[in-house]
Amino acid sequence: MKKELAIIGLGKMGGGAALQLARKGWHIVGYNRTESVTKELKSKGIDPAFSFTEIKNKLKRPRVFWLMLPAGKVVDDIIFGKSGLVKVADKGDIIIDAGNSFYKDALPRGARLKRLGIKFLDAGFSGGPGGARHGACFMVGGDKKLFNYLSPLFRDLAVKDGFKFFPGVGAGHFVKMIHNGIEYGMMQAIAEGFQLLKKSKYKLNMYDIADIYSHGSVVQSRLVSWLEDGLEIYGDDLRDVSGRVGHTGEGEWTVKTAKEFKLPAKIIEGAFKFRVQSEKNPTYAGKVLSVMRKQFGGHKFQK
Repeated sequence: MKKELAIIGLGKMGGGAALQLARKGWHIVGYNRTESVTKELKSKGIDPAFSFTEIKNKLKRPRVFWLMLPAGKVVDDIIFGKSGLVKVADKGDIIIDAGNSFYKDALPRGARLKRLGIKFLDAGFSGGPGGARHGACFMVGGDKKLFNYLSPLFRDLAVKDGFKFFPGVGAGHFVKMIHNGIEYGMMQAIAEGFQLLKKSKYKLNMYDIADIYSHGSVVQSRLVSWLEDGLEIYGDDLRDVSGRVGHTGEGEWTVKTAKEFKLPAKIIEGAFKFRVQSEKNPTYAGKVLSVMRKQFGGHKFQK
């Protein structure tokens, strides 16, 4: 493929991916509904566009449109709306949904685009803003031939061996959804453990514990390392961190999918319920979760 594409949605994830690709010699046409964001990235090597027609004119066929948008209606509006991508895209052009969309939403989108002659991939994107900027992990669903064609793109965006194909439209988003459900459970275990440590009669330093856990222990992980970073910034008491934990759709979708499959997912369900209940019952465990979310995903603290 030609080393060029459009990235639609230039927030902390899309903007980071755009800058990483530009640094590696790609021609990136950037579009964001807030025009000031697009203009800001121009000085960093991104070719700005302020309409889909402008995007079309700046790329050669087959064009690749990479969407980095919140899940839900906004994705359909960008693709199928009155002035959406389907109004400017030609047959053979490619749309990649790299946001955390619900996997079942990918199926009708892919089918509708296929009828229009437009190709579609769903790409689960893990690694947070840091991954977008320096190398992420991709779980890609759809057509294998199309994936192979686009592999230079994923190779330049991913860490080494950090992208994999899964057959079927929606499969990439399904694998990423379950990944995020697992993430909920792992984070919850860490948070509950550190709450127990904090409650202990011993005068324990939470940063030192996170640090030793991060050096050769069985629970050594990126999550514990991110907690260690957060404790260094905010202190053992996490005084300026909210115990009210934000949550996006993936954990809830995982729980609902488990019930649909008639399979237990007690750990993930408990972790999701904890986040919902934390709105009225903030705790130190909630602070631990919030600081981890802040460190790996740039998520703002709940008030």
